[in-house]
Amino acid sequence: MAGMPSGGLPPGSRYADVRPYAVADSLDQLHGPTAGVVVLDRWLDWSGSARYDLENPRRLARMYETVLREASRTADLSHWLDGRTLVRLCPDLVLPPQVRSRWETRFPELTTGRSSAA
Repeated sequence: MAGMPSGGLPPGSRYADVRPYAVADSLDQLHGPTAGVVVLDRWLDWSGSARYDLENPRRLARMYETVLREASRTADLSHWLDGRTLVRLCPDLVLPPQVRSRWETRFPELTTGRSSAA
């Protein structure tokens, strides 16, 4: 069909394109935990694996991916994320393009160190 991207769906027709993703106003406002074990609120992680040991780098990254993907309020972001940790982790996080572009547009420092393969 004319005007359709190669993926078949017109831009904005997928839920991921229009859903509200929360983005912080400032990285300095993010003062979440950086150590210990945390359990995310059910509205952020309903998987049954909402417990995260922040000393484990994989679980820390997974928690950040979950919060960035699922938070719809900036209060959730400031409660669970830490600005410095986000800057360090962001280049390697697996995020939907809609989430990544919103955050990187607001905070270009999150793109530092991203490999060309990402």
